[in-house]
Amino acid sequence: MVLGRRVPQSSYYDKNNRPSAALYRARQPYLVRNAVTGFAIIGFVAAVYSWTIRAIGQDDFSDVPMPDAPAPHTTTIKSTGNSQ
Repeated sequence: MVLGRRVPQSSYYDKNNRPSAALYRARQPYLVRNAVTGFAIIGFVAAVYSWTIRAIGQDDFSDVPMPDAPAPHTTTIKSTGNSQ
């Protein structure tokens, strides 16, 4: 390899790391299919989330016994009487 010579590189990106027209052409056939798949996944996640929130919201905890509140812990601090 000669110094100062650049080895050609096969890439879909130019020297400024921007996508080339060839990359857009290569991705074109998959654009619609990937968008539909993405919307399907988002829809499934939203459906599971909403079903879960609705199922949890219907829980009735009236039959669960609630313990009494703990009595407040009162302590009295006795003064030693040495205050100046």
